[in-house]
Amino acid sequence: MKELLVISGKGGTGKTSIVGAFAVLADCKVLADCDVDAADLHLLLSPTVRVTHEFRASKQAVLDSAKCVGAGQCGVGQCGAGRLGLSAVCAEACRFEAIGFANATLTGSNVGRGMSVASTGSAAGAGLPHIVPHIDSVSCEGCGVCARACPHDAISMEDVVSGHWFVSDTAYGPMVHARLGVAQENSGKLVTQVRREARSIAERQGLDYIITDGPPGIGCPVISSMSGVDLALIVTEPTVAGTHDMQRVVELARHFGVKTAVCINKYDLDEAGAEQIGAYCRAEGVEVAGRIPFDEEVVNALVLGMPAVMHRRPAVEASSGTSGVAGDPVRSQGQAEQAIRRLWAVIEDRLRSS
Repeated sequence: MKELLVISGKGGTGKTSIVGAFAVLADCKVLADCDVDAADLHLLLSPTVRVTHEFRASKQAVLDSAKCVGAGQCGVGQCGAGRLGLSAVCAEACRFEAIGFANATLTGSNVGRGMSVASTGSAAGAGLPHIVPHIDSVSCEGCGVCARACPHDAISMEDVVSGHWFVSDTAYGPMVHARLGVAQENSGKLVTQVRREARSIAERQGLDYIITDGPPGIGCPVISSMSGVDLALIVTEPTVAGTHDMQRVVELARHFGVKTAVCINKYDLDEAGAEQIGAYCRAEGVEVAGRIPFDEEVVNALVLGMPAVMHRRPAVEASSGTSGVAGDPVRSQGQAEQAIRRLWAVIEDRLRSS
């Protein structure tokens, strides 16, 4: 079993389009979409989800108002107190300003943004309502300091559903993909979960390849996607940003000892720029596995939500001397499709020989 990672230094270079094409061209494989922050491979492959799993990798502080004795009863100092002079141990302990009493007032229930007022009790010696601190779920980093600091065990750390991951079927084989929640972290852990499940499927079904659509850049999710793969195919384009970010990915892969190859997508938009990429790769000992020209048929395929190698050009009638049966539509391959097919042939050969 061999694992291919298709990756890029920046978004928009066409890596997902290439993975979608590889999904059609490769036999005996499982697909993995590790671009969990902005997963798009499902838009091309239209998977049918079989199993959905919750992803829990972070915690959030939750305050039990029944246990909380109220502001002014446990705190010292004036940290986060606001104009009422309120304080609490948890608010003073929090370094992210996630606990406070913003805009507090003395009347009504649930008054003011950032606090709640219980119907009974009063703050120590002040005749104030029983004011319970509010924990802002967005500002909370889940460090747990407030829970340790609270003398009344009123704060607990609870798991947060940070996203979901899916096991699906496509017309081209099984697929594992995920979606990270908005403003959630630990995307690297979610990538690891997707890869682990994809490998498990490949082992159970005796598949030859794991083909992974990786995230762009050089951060944590990229490192989680890259570690231990047999080959990383870096998709770039002949632009200043594309060239610069490709070089950073090459350096990252070298750091982790991962073999790389480069594909120059839309190379004919700037052939001089494409040649500069080629010169860099030759100097660094990195193979340029393919050059794909710009082709409007690829754009049309993406508009229709299908892999580029599956898009049908306007049909023509088959005639004598051509393949097919007379009267059947004959599909002509565009230059981009031909280049993608050649690219897969090269990549498959490299995987088999690795």
